[in-house]
Amino acid sequence: MLSFSVLGNGKALLVCSVAVNQISGNQLGLEIFHSLRKQVFSPLLVDYGLPVPRTFTRGVVLALSLGLIKILNQKKVGKRVGVILPPGIGGFVANIAIILSGRIPVNLNFTLGSEINKYLLNSTGINAILTASKMIEKFPDFPWTEEIILVDNYLLSSAKRPFSIFLEIIKAKFFPYGLVRKYQISQKGGHELVTILFTSGSSGMPKGVMLSHENILKNCKQLFDLELFDDRPNVLVNLPLFHSFGFTVGMIFSVLRGLPLACTANPLDHKLNLKVIQKEKIKTLLGTPTFLRGYLKRAKNNELSSIKYVVAGAEKSPEEFRLRWEKVANCDYLEGYGLTEASPAISFNLPGRGKRNGSVGRLLKGVSCKTLDIDSGKETNLSDGGILCFRGQNIFAGYLNNQEKTSSVLDTEGWFKTGDLGRIDEDGFLWIEGRVSRFSKIGGEMVPHQKVEEAINKILGLCPDEDLQLVVSARENIQKGEQLVVVTTLALNLQDLKKALREQGLPNLWIPQEIMLLKEIPLLPTGKVNWKEIRSVIA
Repeated sequence: MLSFSVLGNGKALLVCSVAVNQISGNQLGLEIFHSLRKQVFSPLLVDYGLPVPRTFTRGVVLALSLGLIKILNQKKVGKRVGVILPPGIGGFVANIAIILSGRIPVNLNFTLGSEINKYLLNSTGINAILTASKMIEKFPDFPWTEEIILVDNYLLSSAKRPFSIFLEIIKAKFFPYGLVRKYQISQKGGHELVTILFTSGSSGMPKGVMLSHENILKNCKQLFDLELFDDRPNVLVNLPLFHSFGFTVGMIFSVLRGLPLACTANPLDHKLNLKVIQKEKIKTLLGTPTFLRGYLKRAKNNELSSIKYVVAGAEKSPEEFRLRWEKVANCDYLEGYGLTEASPAISFNLPGRGKRNGSVGRLLKGVSCKTLDIDSGKETNLSDGGILCFRGQNIFAGYLNNQEKTSSVLDTEGWFKTGDLGRIDEDGFLWIEGRVSRFSKIGGEMVPHQKVEEAINKILGLCPDEDLQLVVSARENIQKGEQLVVVTTLALNLQDLKKALREQGLPNLWIPQEIMLLKEIPLLPTGKVNWKEIRSVIA
């Protein structure tokens, strides 16, 4: 990605060396502004979501974002602004403009359905949405607000004014504080709210996670300190911006770090993504195991040969899946752990001695951990494990309009009770061992659904990261409290399955008592299992 242009028209302007950025303040908008203006002529992203892929410099992205602020002000857009755009020039400019103006971007999951999104819009008080014409055409039933700003139309009109864009770039480079005053770039930061991201809703209605300037900046600084990206590798960004991994790591961290990006609109369009990996010589691939499956299925003729790092999160990666990636792509498969409530990163594996296969790495600098007994709630030894609780400047302040839920997971000392089970070994590596919600108390014993799933997959010779064909859940049982149910797309014989599980040595209480056949396992748009729907099916 060496050639670029003021508006991505293919005419090279200038190539310059890029210094490694640092985070020095506590206001996200100003950090983004100064990061972009210091490197105005270096490429930020190539957008493969456009009809013709185009490269945009960091200065162009800044100038376009500043121009969009004028429109936000003219239309008297409220404090919270909806964004329905994929990663790419439109999504980046929309979010940056909103943050620079002192407003709060709310990236909405347009695939959740109209009723849920109507609830989310009402709960956030959004009166305007930034989107594109194609999104309106694709989702006609979405509860669109009366005020809609078409970012694609704005970008097309800006392309007709290259000189004015270039002039703003020069001003940003040499007269930054004049632009700060002109566009009234917000000076408020610290604990002030900077964005609202919604949880996936895998176990219920999505919750609005309120994240501050400090939360996001601290998490980016923690990732800076890993020094993993000091060689500034080309990164493929295709995770949705309503996904915390996509918002913070894919967009904000990459912008602040000065990483050259290639963007595609869909993480499941593996044909296009593989093409981009080859053409742009992508070194770092961000994804979740669900989104990463398709690459291994479809990759041919060394199409993954440029990949140096696969950075995976959001869900646990089976050992076999990691091994396949490292064998096929000859890369480092680096699994981390995070939650939307943590902005999102908590821990990370690093190449070499900073990696322990099967774990999710060591805690990021500034993150503290304690574990609680699943029954008593009393603190346990970290090596013994229990319910994971974290504290740090990247931990959120609470859920939007939900003090009851906030109080149930955040205590007065700032400890966030995750609902995940895990332990930390003697070398400081974090091991995830399931979720509290994926345990059943049967006959007084805690039974892990995931362990039962693994046993069944082993018996059947299945690889769930290639094709998810079964999950284990539970329903009420009068005698024993709960009983396990196998939800599957396969025609399985219950008695044969019970016999095979007993032969593997599973305790009797762990043996499923029912099989439910479905055409497909219900998934959320993020690729996670839709446990809410699973529970409704087996109820």
